Amino acid sequence: MTAAIISELYVYPIKSCRGLSLDSAALTATGLASDRRWMLVNEQGRFMTQREQPQMALIAPELQGEGGCDGLVVHAPGMSPLPVRGTATTSVNVTVWKDSCRAFDEGDAAAEWLSLFLNAPARLVRFDESQTRLSNHDWTGELDAANYFSDGFPILLINRASLADLNTRLTEPLPMNRFRPNIVLDGVEAYAEDRMHQLMDAELRLQIVKPCTRCKITTTDQATGTVQGREPLTTLMTYRRNRQLQGVTFGQNVIIAAGIGTQIRVGQSLQVT
Repeated sequence: MTAAIISELYVYPIKSCRGLSLDSAALTATGLASDRRWMLVNEQGRFMTQREQPQMALIAPELQGEGGCDGLVVHAPGMSPLPVRGTATTSVNVTVWKDSCRAFDEGDAAAEWLSLFLNAPARLVRFDESQTRLSNHDWTGELDAANYFSDGFPILLINRASLADLNTRLTEPLPMNRFRPNIVLDGVEAYAEDRMHQLMDAELRLQIVKPCTRCKITTTDQATGTVQGREPLTTLMTYRRNRQLQGVTFGQNVIIAAGIGTQIRVGQSLQVT
């Protein structure tokens, strides 16, 4: 079997806000610990993302305590740090795409801070762990894959060689953060992830279940929070169009087939099937 190396790990504590680079991460039932546990919603309780608010890229959460057990401190340019204890108990209904979920509203102070920075009404909510939000069984088969507020699957994987190949096709190369992965692989050829079934070692099995269709968030500079034209979507359309999914794909959605409770780490070698 071929071996792949984990070269980078990221979590995004607040959906569609800035990510955190990690040396290691715990695998939980919902993916990497604390990934997309929080989310911004509008006045109707619908999820907010960089698709409509690209400046969300500048909102930088900092986990407090191990895995965010003590909440967050949230930073943004021109704003005082916002502490979020993560202990709110006011329950509200929120929506993520077509899913209706229960969440805890983190309060007026957080809402005022976020609304001021974004110049749009926004509230911060935390996933209610008394419920289970599952990925679509059309893709996961008999396996149940739980999520917090991810778009639909607990883990997104990208291959470093695939980005290198894409960058040879672009006028201006793009950094990995345009694609907001959880796991970055190295040591395999470009687009090898399209042919992978599982990544495994003695303790864990990560199962690749669905190509990731890419949206306009990939056109937003994650360092400035501004949209930079139509790339990489225009170039991806020339060679990564997926008729079945009616979009362009780059990266793969992954679920945990075995290994919940284990740690994954940068430099770890995984066997590929």
